Amino acid sequence: MGRAVLSQFLMLSNSTPRLSSSLSCGGLRSKYLKRPGSVCHNRATNGDHGAGFRCCCSVSLSQPATPETSSSSVKKRIVSGVQPTGAIHLGNYLGAIKHWIALQNSYDTLFFIVDLHAITLPYDTQQLSKATRNTAAIYLACGVDTTKASVFVQSHVRAHVELMWLLSSATPIGWLNRMIQFKEKSRKAGDENVGVALLTYPVLMASDILLYQSDFVPVGEDQKQHLELTRELAERVNYLYGGRKWKKLGGRGGAIFKVPEPLIPPAGARVMSLSDGLSKMSKSAPSDQSRINLLDPKDVIANKIKRCKTDSFPGLEFDNPERPECNNLLSIYQIISSKTKEEVAQECQDMKWGSFKTLLTDALVDHLHPIQVRYEDIISDPAYLDGVLAEGAEKAAAIADATLNNVYQAMGFLRR
Repeated sequence: MGRAVLSQFLMLSNSTPRLSSSLSCGGLRSKYLKRPGSVCHNRATNGDHGAGFRCCCSVSLSQPATPETSSSSVKKRIVSGVQPTGAIHLGNYLGAIKHWIALQNSYDTLFFIVDLHAITLPYDTQQLSKATRNTAAIYLACGVDTTKASVFVQSHVRAHVELMWLLSSATPIGWLNRMIQFKEKSRKAGDENVGVALLTYPVLMASDILLYQSDFVPVGEDQKQHLELTRELAERVNYLYGGRKWKKLGGRGGAIFKVPEPLIPPAGARVMSLSDGLSKMSKSAPSDQSRINLLDPKDVIANKIKRCKTDSFPGLEFDNPERPECNNLLSIYQIISSKTKEEVAQECQDMKWGSFKTLLTDALVDHLHPIQVRYEDIISDPAYLDGVLAEGAEKAAAIADATLNNVYQAMGFLRR
C-alpha cells in the first residue's frame, strides 16, 4: 500500500515476525508453484528473505523464528501490495515480495496489486490493465501460494474506495498536509499536474489496511509516516464512533478497527540504486541502468552489473560509509546467495571489482531465471490468472464487507 509497495515492506531476514489472528486463506493451488518457497531456490544460491510493501512506523518488533499463536491457533493477519507501475525490480522483490513467501507459511496473508494507488500521478491508461496482470503473474512466479494467501486486485474489492470516503470524513486535513511524500512529489510535478488523490492517498492506504483488520503491515522507511497515520486514524474512528456509541446503534460495541503494528525491516533491508549507493532502487528513476528488473534477460543483467557504479578502494567491505555502492552490492549478493554477512565478507574481502561483478551476475541470473520461466508460463495462461484473481477478490471482499458494514452502522447510516 503506499507508493510502490504497500508495504515495500519488508525484511531481509530469514526470520518471521511475532504476531497472532484471523481467517486463513485457501484457494486455487497454483499449478505453477512447485512447492512453497521453491521459487527462491537455484542450483548454487538460494534462500528466502523478506521485505515487504512499502508500503511504515516507529514501533519496533522482535522477530522470533516462529510466530506466536493463541491457544486456538488462529493466525494473525498481514496485508501488503505493490503498485503496477513500471517494472518490478530487485528492490521490490528483495524488499517485499520475497519475504511474503516466508510470511504466508505462518500468517493469514492477503497480497494485492494496488492499482488505485497507481493513478495518483499521470499514467498510461493503455498500460494499466496489462501492468496489473503482469504484477499478479510475478507474485505467483515468485512463490506466492494461493492455497496460503489471497491474491487480488485492489479495485476489484470496492470496499476499499467506500471505506476511504468514510475515513476521509474523520481525517483532519492537517494530518495529510504534513505527509512528506506529498510535499516532495507535488514540488516535483507542479501544482497544475497534481491531483487531490496525491494528497489523500494515505487515507486509501489506511483503508487498504483497516478493511482487513490487519494485525501487522510490512513496511519500509519511506512509509513509516503513512502507517503512523493509519494507526492514528484507527484510534480516532474507534474513539469517535466505537464503544458505547456503536452499541447504542445496535452494534457489538468496542473497537471498530484493530490498530495495526508495523513489521520493521532489519538493517540492510533497502536495496539501493546501481548508479548511486545513497538512493533507493526505484521504478521512477529515469535511467533503467539504475535497477535490475525481475524480467531482465541474462545479457541485460550482466551489462547493468558491469556498468554499475563502484569505487577505487582496495578490497571489498560492508558498512564503510565512504563506500555506499560497495555495501549495496555486497548486500545484494548476500541476500541472493543466502549466505551470512560474515561468509560474504570473508569470501569477497580480497576480490577486485571485476571478479566480484562476475560472481554477482552469475548469482543474480541463477536466482532470477526460475522466476522468469514460471512467469512466462503463468502470463501465457490468462484463464488461470483470471481465476486466481477472481477467487482472491471474493475471499478478500468477504472480510472487507464485514468491516465496512460495521463502519456504516457505527457512523449511523441506514442499513441497506
